[in-house]
Amino acid sequence: MPRAAVATAIQAGPRRRQGRVLTGRMVLAIVVCFFATVGTVNAVMMRFAMTSFRGEVVDHPYEAGLVFNSQIAAARAQAARHWRVEGHIDASAAPRRIQVTARDGEGQPIRSLEMTAEFLGPVNNRLDRRVRLEEHGEGRYEAELSINPGAWDFDIIAARDGETLFRSRSRLRLD
Repeated sequence: MPRAAVATAIQAGPRRRQGRVLTGRMVLAIVVCFFATVGTVNAVMMRFAMTSFRGEVVDHPYEAGLVFNSQIAAARAQAARHWRVEGHIDASAAPRRIQVTARDGEGQPIRSLEMTAEFLGPVNNRLDRRVRLEEHGEGRYEAELSINPGAWDFDIIAARDGETLFRSRSRLRLD
């Protein structure tokens, strides 16, 4: 090899790669940023989980399970009465009106009931609304209704002297 070529090779030395060198500080920064991102996402997801639908249909499921047999007995007593209770929502009126008619097994109007309509949000119990209906004669009960459009679980509850005599639940959609 000629002398000039050897001198040039020695002066140039080993080639250095272009770009940054991975140092301990950079590795530390990458690890800290990774766990900070994971922690932030976990905190956001926990917040959404704690403030949204909790997955329970009733507030105290254990206690509700304890009264299951009494609910079955109440349903049998309700069926034995042969009542016919029908609800209607007049959406053309402003505000909307709910009308419930109650008739016994012989078709006679049922009077002097404490009639209540409950509109339960199927996903969010903070939307639940309870409306007390006033008697308007001949087994007809009515009230004004101010609820938002959407899907609702609609309960009709008829009681007398503190005893629930009739309970019905339907799913409806208001437009």
